[in-house]
Amino acid sequence: MASKAIKRRPCSSETDKTSEKRMETTVSDPVTDPLLGSYVHEDKFKRYEPATRSNFWDGTRQECLRWARLLSTFIVQSARKIVNVLSEFGSLIARLFGCSSAPQSSQNGQTVPPNLSPLQEERLKLLRQRLDVPYECSSAKHQDALKELWRLAYPNRQLPPLKSDLWKEMGWQNSDPSTDFRAGGFMSLENLIYFARNYPDSFHRLLHKAEGKRAEWEYPFAAGGVNISYMLVQMLDLQSGKMSTKAGVHFVQLLEDDEAAFDNLFCVAFQVLDAQWLARKASYMEFNEILKSTRVQLEKELTMGCISSVQDLPSFRMLKR
Repeated sequence: MASKAIKRRPCSSETDKTSEKRMETTVSDPVTDPLLGSYVHEDKFKRYEPATRSNFWDGTRQECLRWARLLSTFIVQSARKIVNVLSEFGSLIARLFGCSSAPQSSQNGQTVPPNLSPLQEERLKLLRQRLDVPYECSSAKHQDALKELWRLAYPNRQLPPLKSDLWKEMGWQNSDPSTDFRAGGFMSLENLIYFARNYPDSFHRLLHKAEGKRAEWEYPFAAGGVNISYMLVQMLDLQSGKMSTKAGVHFVQLLEDDEAAFDNLFCVAFQVLDAQWLARKASYMEFNEILKSTRVQLEKELTMGCISSVQDLPSFRMLKR
């Protein structure tokens, strides 16, 4: 419904001694208003003058221009509607042929959580349970895992004590690695071990900073891995249990065929971070900025459509075994 703009003009009466003012209203319809310029009302009390031939053609030309503008507006709006219909039809076809399991979006743009299979629900439950396990320096299991990480990183070197400055060479910020886990928990250590076991070539290249021109003040490898684990948990919204992010909704679909989807995504994320680090010629103080840009890239790749596994992500090709 067109909105009505009311313009008021006081009219004085010569016979009214108290000078009481009357308000005259005129209504402007945006549909008939000119598209350019300002709308000027004619004075209704203007003296009548017969239309000359020149005035007649001028009025006709203005009327044609007005209709031409209205017609062009109608064509543009119709074209937009057609594009939207074709886009929705294309999305429907994509879901029917090869992408039927992809999450859908509601009309208001919010992601609708998909219906999970029993296998997806079970694997998601196990993943969330891993999030709740902090690193315990007194746990023999956790100590053994940390030692395993050292053996994978430095197979030809002697294992140091659990508190030693040698751990800083791996990229822990203190001589006691247990102080660096914090929000990443024990799962971040599991992620690093998985990276070393399954993609040893990429793991050692990143650990030893073997590629590209490096900054004098590099990001610490191991501590950086803990931050990547925590970033992924936030990106996928795993802790809330609501799966409110698009990346999270797409991610749970990957659990159907890959129980280690999160660990594989961690390896991809680490490789992406290092690639962006080199591309931007970054140094230690820019780590958080590079971590954020890594998240943006992963969100984009996860939601690009028809991604059925972590191996389908474009960035996965950078990993080497």
